[in-house]
Amino acid sequence: MKNRQIWLRSRPNGIPQAADFDLREVESPTLSDGEFLIHNSYLSADPAMRGWIADKSTYWPRIEVGDTMRAFAAGEVVESRNPAYAVGDKVMGIFGWQDYSAVKQPQVMRKVQEADLPLSLSLGILGLNGLTAYFGLLDVCRPKSGETVAVSTAAGGVGSAVGQIAKIKGCRTIGFAGGPEKVRQCVEDFGYDHAIDYKATKGLDEAVVERCPDGIDAFFDNTSGAVHDAVLRRINLGARIAICGTASYASWDPWNEGPRPERHLLVKRAIMQGFLTTDFAPRYEEGVAALAGWIREGRLKYREDVLEGIEAAPASIAMLYAGENRGKLIIRL
Repeated sequence: MKNRQIWLRSRPNGIPQAADFDLREVESPTLSDGEFLIHNSYLSADPAMRGWIADKSTYWPRIEVGDTMRAFAAGEVVESRNPAYAVGDKVMGIFGWQDYSAVKQPQVMRKVQEADLPLSLSLGILGLNGLTAYFGLLDVCRPKSGETVAVSTAAGGVGSAVGQIAKIKGCRTIGFAGGPEKVRQCVEDFGYDHAIDYKATKGLDEAVVERCPDGIDAFFDNTSGAVHDAVLRRINLGARIAICGTASYASWDPWNEGPRPERHLLVKRAIMQGFLTTDFAPRYEEGVAALAGWIREGRLKYREDVLEGIEAAPASIAMLYAGENRGKLIIRL
């Protein structure tokens, strides 16, 4: 049985491109005691992958040239030497960009129990995207009913969930997205009260003032950069800011310089906190149960952008940073 893998061919300078990867075919892995073999059905493409490849690693070890690309994936157990995982179990975790993965339990993020919902959702709204939105908003931003919540990359897999959860909690929402179609999605598909096209709006400060006359109480930031600066100028007393990503910067080497947040945080006695979804690993099932319940009730919508075949994976990270995806970007095997 052959196993196709996407591996890192060269270390990119900035955003990874398709040419930085290559496809190889190897023998399907054999199992050691405690391992189980997963036949992957879906592979994920996530903005965090850029950081995993970077020369200076962030929170996980750097992916080296020659390594199979680290990635979240979802699939089915087809062989097992671990009594906790039976043939037929559906699982999601860090299994890599490949057809088959021999894994140990720590690589599994969760068993997928929602048989009435598509398995692909475990890579998006019921996976890292949804859980990032759930915990980042509710535990870090801590919104209260009636408050104004701002969200950057508001039409993306994380941002669209943040905006909808904020509405479920009774908040007023404003989203920042790139391009008229994504602005339309924010308002018409995901229920934002207002959305700003940061690519076409020359005066971001004025646009924020116009749409948030009473200021901003919570900010879920996926980008840093100009949107971050404009929002900080409008935060209210006691505002909470969750730093989820810094996608507006192609690289942090050399260090980026620009407006500083300290004065805004001091004067408004605001809190800015970075977080990783893995910080909340013991509570994943709580988050998935809430998200799945809202989906079943029709209160939480999602969109998927599905690429066909493992050959599509190498170009997928660049697609994310170019804003070409129209929903959670996944690769179907």
